[in-house]
Amino acid sequence: MPRLLIVHHSPTPTVRALADAAIAGAHDDAIEGVEVVVREALEARADDVLDADGYLLGTTANFGYMSGALKHFFDTIFLEAGGALSDDGSASAAGGGRKPYGLWVHGRYDTTGAVRSVQSIVQALPWTQSAPVLDVLGDVGDEQVAAAYELGGTLAALLESAHA
Repeated sequence: MPRLLIVHHSPTPTVRALADAAIAGAHDDAIEGVEVVVREALEARADDVLDADGYLLGTTANFGYMSGALKHFFDTIFLEAGGALSDDGSASAAGGGRKPYGLWVHGRYDTTGAVRSVQSIVQALPWTQSAPVLDVLGDVGDEQVAAAYELGGTLAALLESAHA
């Protein structure tokens, strides 16, 4: 059974609403045969990543960067999960399999740096972006919650169809 790993840092009710919606979308009744594993960013481990067939990441935008918790997740799992480094120690394009991933980011005023920081690390993992980034500024309303639900459902459905 394919496994979707959802790793998120949701420290506020606003961001938690996005996380809850994405998780609910991944569990949509129309999707069958996909195991959904949810981990807080500070609790996720390399084994979680290695056991997964796809990923959904969620973070706040903090001072132009992803949350410290999500950064800690990447620092903890990067090499063990197949991250590629160039000779100078910087992230380089990964080779091998291309597991699907999706991302949601919430910020008050800007999310550009947070999205860029996640994508710069993920491009060095054997993952491929499989849905547009859900980029949410300010308050979270019904439209943003619905988009998060759709994002979760999209990633789960991709795994369902790839393993059908």
